[in-house]
Amino acid sequence: MARGFRSWKRHSSAVHEEEKESSWISYTDLMSALLIIFALVIMVTMYDTQQAYEQQSEAMEKTAEAIKQKEEAINEKNQLIEDVVGVKSKIIQELVAAFKDSNLDLEIDPQTGAIRFSGGVFFDKDSSTVSSNGNAYLIQFIPEYINILLSEQFRDEISQIIVEGHTDTDGGYLYNLKLSQDRALSVVQQVFDPAFPKFQFQEQLKAVITANGRSFSVPILDQNGKIDLDKSRRVEFKFRLKDEQLLEKLEGLMVEDGQ
Repeated sequence: MARGFRSWKRHSSAVHEEEKESSWISYTDLMSALLIIFALVIMVTMYDTQQAYEQQSEAMEKTAEAIKQKEEAINEKNQLIEDVVGVKSKIIQELVAAFKDSNLDLEIDPQTGAIRFSGGVFFDKDSSTVSSNGNAYLIQFIPEYINILLSEQFRDEISQIIVEGHTDTDGGYLYNLKLSQDRALSVVQQVFDPAFPKFQFQEQLKAVITANGRSFSVPILDQNGKIDLDKSRRVEFKFRLKDEQLLEKLEGLMVEDGQ
């Protein structure tokens, strides 16, 4: 009986050891599986992190490139402004010097270079026919004016020479629009009339001159802020530079980019 008990005990111990070993193996398998899962999670996390980093880096590079392009555009615009201001200032200086001792009834805008003749110089009231006095003014003014703008120094910078008609506020807008357009056109026609004295750059002027009417949309105000009817009836001679057009285009592109 004692031998049987010992035999049963040994058998029981063996079974217990086998169960312990089996439990240990199951625990090891579980840990291995957990390690694999953990490793996979780390790998996925690292991959996502790498992807996010690359996307962020790409976004930062695009932002840096956009900033660089905007800075270049701003620098280009600033350079254009300097060029426009420089050329325009030189032209205005030449115009002021040419007409400072003139007996012509005109005003030169020190900022834009526009030359303004008061209403009664070229036309009688409600008329679009250049008067004899106006023709005498043109004969004296045009050769000197065009000689400066289309000189070798400036001709490549000039985009347009504009004759601009303005009226007072008597009458309706459309009536005054037609009147102002007719007056501007009459001045240009007079300059190219066969009876008008020939002047230097007369043929070259045809490529850049234009006539516009503004009705009473840009009146001249007196010191009290009221419309000065006499001064509002006027003809202005203006010029535009090629770089000014490029500058306006560039400003438009920058506004679109800002939107």
